[in-house]
Amino acid sequence: MFSYCSDPSALDGIAWLSCYLTTGKHMAFYTSFGTVLLLLAITAPVALMFGFAGAMAARGRIAPLRWIGKAYIAIVRGVPDIAFFLFFVIALDQIIEWSRHKILCPDWTGPVRQGNDFVVCDAAKMPLSSSPQWMHETYGFSLAILTFAIVFGAFAANVMFGAMRAVPRAQIETAEAYGLTHRQAFWRILVPQMWVYALPGLSNLWMVLIKATPLLFLLGVEDIVYWARELGGSKTSKFTEYPHQDWRMWYFFALLVFYLMFTKVSEVFLDKLMKRLTRGQATTGGEAQRKAAA
Repeated sequence: MFSYCSDPSALDGIAWLSCYLTTGKHMAFYTSFGTVLLLLAITAPVALMFGFAGAMAARGRIAPLRWIGKAYIAIVRGVPDIAFFLFFVIALDQIIEWSRHKILCPDWTGPVRQGNDFVVCDAAKMPLSSSPQWMHETYGFSLAILTFAIVFGAFAANVMFGAMRAVPRAQIETAEAYGLTHRQAFWRILVPQMWVYALPGLSNLWMVLIKATPLLFLLGVEDIVYWARELGGSKTSKFTEYPHQDWRMWYFFALLVFYLMFTKVSEVFLDKLMKRLTRGQATTGGEAQRKAAA
């Protein structure tokens, strides 16, 4: 970035450090923080959609739909996150390529499964080997988002299912007695009040999601953990022109500060949201607000 960085071997002190921290690899490291934030920004609403659909299915009146909803919650919650992440990404990638293989290469005569190898025609590969690097990264990131959403959607579904059951049944019966249909009572009475009971559990789930973002590293995405390990190591191939000792402790310390600051901001925001939602509600939080205002 700086003109004096053309010869790293002639630098020392602050000049060396300024050049070291502004290389292209470090710019990728700084950009990876945005990757984590983008993952959270997309995954959170998508996981809520999965969770809300799962909760509705689990409390549905149609038995097969109810079984599917409860099975989704039970299966995903019962499998360790790392195992599910590693399994689902591989399985989804192979399903997509197998489907494309059947459509694009109908004349293929060889088996797709060849021992331990999964072999499809070149046209069916996702993405194509000739595709630019950004398409490979976007494809892997999309699979990661879908996997995160499915896993945390199951936890969100369990929280919302309990929150729906926490809303007093008498309120639904009163709404129906005044002429509202079951669907109208669900959307106008149950859903608005459900969030008051669901927010504490969803807040904890949001914190868990933040702490789970380093799993991107296991999915092959070059996230902040990947770059911290690569740039901080003393025997890395990333920085042959800037040799240094093992600085991984300092890089991971920067990640520690980042996550602590982010979770603190989240706590402040969620506390304000909780106070807003409980205002005027017949809950412990709402009662505390009424007593404080009296």
